Amino acid sequence: MKSYDAVIIGGGPAGMAAALYLARAGVNFLVVEKMSHGGQMLLTDKLENYPGFPEGIKGYELADRMAEHVKTYDFDHIHDEVQQIVPGKDFHTIIADGAHIKTHVIIIASGVTFRKLKVPNEEKLLGRGVSYCALCDGNFFKGKDVAVIGGGNSALEESIYLSKLVKKLYLVHRREQFRADKIYRDKCLDNPVIEPVLSSVVSRIIGEDEVCGIEIKNVQTGEFSVLDVDGVFIFVGYDAVCKFFPEGLDLDQYGFIKTTCEMESNIPGIYAAGDIRSKKCRQIVTAVGDGATAATAAYTYLEHK
Repeated sequence: MKSYDAVIIGGGPAGMAAALYLARAGVNFLVVEKMSHGGQMLLTDKLENYPGFPEGIKGYELADRMAEHVKTYDFDHIHDEVQQIVPGKDFHTIIADGAHIKTHVIIIASGVTFRKLKVPNEEKLLGRGVSYCALCDGNFFKGKDVAVIGGGNSALEESIYLSKLVKKLYLVHRREQFRADKIYRDKCLDNPVIEPVLSSVVSRIIGEDEVCGIEIKNVQTGEFSVLDVDGVFIFVGYDAVCKFFPEGLDLDQYGFIKTTCEMESNIPGIYAAGDIRSKKCRQIVTAVGDGATAATAAYTYLEHK
């Protein structure tokens, strides 16, 4: 059984920031990441609100820069998925691919997954017109008609990106106005390719072997109508990556980890950082701050240990 002072679960911006701070403090730690570094950054075409890049920066470019910085330090790293955390008094145990890893400190930075609409044909037509990533799948819909579902920053950012590729884009949102920042609202409302469809929800996705339309319901009138589209891009929020959470970990009603301002959970030695935390603002800049704070608090905890 391998033993570490600390283990970071997740290699997104929060995990990489935590790794950087632990490495500089000389802590013996391990990073467990099931995919490549970057997390949700890799699914973002262009970041326009990360300080220091007034012209914007591609998501993958920022992820690569962060990873390059962190990799200047020596630490252990494995590509694996955590199955379970078993809290203990002196050590916590992480189980990943059957291996047991002992550690004094765990920083959970596992992030989120895209929330599903849970409407008929959504799962059936995934990859055949249904997508949760405009950057990944947008090129398949060049010159076609698509719908984007959602009204927050992610939905409008992705709509702006897709509008450069598609012929027509219906932006469907359940409320009377979009929740996104004004800069994204203005860009979408001024875009001739984008047609807002407000006060509406998707009742089902239409198609047998591939998407050919969506049925929508007007929440004010109760009327149903059909939009003929070749693709549906869904951005209606996120769900916590939480299958491995230990019993007794204090969560909010949505499954995100409650923490103090120092990123401490209710279990001593277990911290949370980034999108997995219970908070209102889920942005790369706040994830980086969370990671740095969690690592600093964890180092103080280890010193007392």
